[in-house]
Amino acid sequence: MDKKIAVVTGANKGIGFAIVRGLCKRFDGIVYLTSRDESRGQKAVVELHKENLKPAYHQLDITEISSIEKFRDHIVKEHGGIDILVNNAAIAFKNKAKEPASVQAEQTLFVNYFSTLTCCEILFPILRRGARVVNVSSSAGHLSNIPSDALKMKLKDPNLTIPQLSQLMQQYIEAAKQGTQIEMWGNSSYAVSKVGLTALTRIQQRMLQDKGIKVNAVHPGWVDTDMSSHKGPLSIDEGAKAPLFLALDADDSYQGEFVWYNTKIVNWCGEKADESY
Repeated sequence: MDKKIAVVTGANKGIGFAIVRGLCKRFDGIVYLTSRDESRGQKAVVELHKENLKPAYHQLDITEISSIEKFRDHIVKEHGGIDILVNNAAIAFKNKAKEPASVQAEQTLFVNYFSTLTCCEILFPILRRGARVVNVSSSAGHLSNIPSDALKMKLKDPNLTIPQLSQLMQQYIEAAKQGTQIEMWGNSSYAVSKVGLTALTRIQQRMLQDKGIKVNAVHPGWVDTDMSSHKGPLSIDEGAKAPLFLALDADDSYQGEFVWYNTKIVNWCGEKADESY
């Protein structure tokens, strides 16, 4: 029988790196550390080797279709399929970023929503029965971050489709280009991208339900990483706790849910939970 396979995107540093570390310690199979930059990824693998952990490495740039397809073909040829997929790769502009809102909207949504979606569309067909998918979201991905009630209704519609959701994400980009986005969408492209990812999670769970696959979104907490400008109080290993729980330990009550860093399910459509971390 083929060995079980776990894959973590954007894993050369930060929370992704810590998720790989945690999987290497507990997962009975091969753990793939993937990264856009091969030299940084290989360096991360060397760091884990020093801890007697032995992840596999493969280059994977979720913004390049050819890169995702090359990775998929490698997995199919060598292993046959995937058992755990952690969609961690993402970008965030700093609060003081000089780029105009239109540029921030287009680039942030391209990576965090559209490229993650493309990665899923290419890799989901090789998920094995009973696989687990963890979409790394954020407290910013809670629906309460969207000001418009009309938009909230569309995003939480239980019959929302991926094309409809993608159209909404594109509408946000167009609004940002016109400078009209704040009233309906708020002022954070990162928040919109993570709201989109969390909405996508709910749709993906519906689509994969009959294969016994669990898809969940997770807010890992406010973690000390480059993305948080190292202001977060949690270590990367603490940030990996909830993603690892969903990948390895969660029971059947965790399906299409929005999960907090303490592993508790949060009502995505209700009031936002305590945001202390």
